[in-house]
Amino acid sequence: MFVAAGRTGGLAAIDFYKVLIGHLTITGSTLRSRSIVEKGRICAELEKTVWPLFGSEGLSAMVQRTFPLEAAADAHRLMESSQHIGKIVLMP
Repeated sequence: MFVAAGRTGGLAAIDFYKVLIGHLTITGSTLRSRSIVEKGRICAELEKTVWPLFGSEGLSAMVQRTFPLEAAADAHRLMESSQHIGKIVLMP
């Protein structure tokens, strides 16, 4: 068990065994220490270079498999198996 500082100074317990067996990644970041001007520059660059990629062929999610909603239990089993690489999608 590992204890990490939370965003408001609180504590969180993390079971790293689950992180390891699930091949998970933990990432943290904050813009709190950046100036308003720097935050504005970051937002402008994001709007210019990243947002246009959404909805185009430039940025898309990797989908491993889709399931009909009625097969949600099967989708959940696949997720729990950690045998997928992309997203698991439930369709109506």
